Amino acid sequence: MPPGSQVTSLGADEPGKAELGAELLRRARLVVDDVPLATEMGVLAQAGREVRDAAATLREVLRGEAPGRGGDAEVTVYAPVGLPWQDLAVGWAAYRAARHAGRGREADLLR
Repeated sequence: MPPGSQVTSLGADEPGKAELGAELLRRARLVVDDVPLATEMGVLAQAGREVRDAAATLREVLRGEAPGRGGDAEVTVYAPVGLPWQDLAVGWAAYRAARHAGRGREADLLR
């Protein structure tokens, strides 16, 4: 992985699932969505890492409470467990962008 790379993974949401190599996870700055879940079943669990090994949560980075990167050469990994509210937020942003661009079609999902 070249210096300064950013990796975002999705889906390590149950014990035994792994998407990223343990070596990458040991040397990268790890940002997660939920530290306890990441420790129990997510990226921290798969790499045998502990709560203290998470550099920050996405919330902390977005609020400016923690840096997203420690320097230009640092390799960073955002590895969410995948909380439902994140899916909703991303889906809503995609829906609004599509409507604004006049793309997509309406569908009644309750029928």
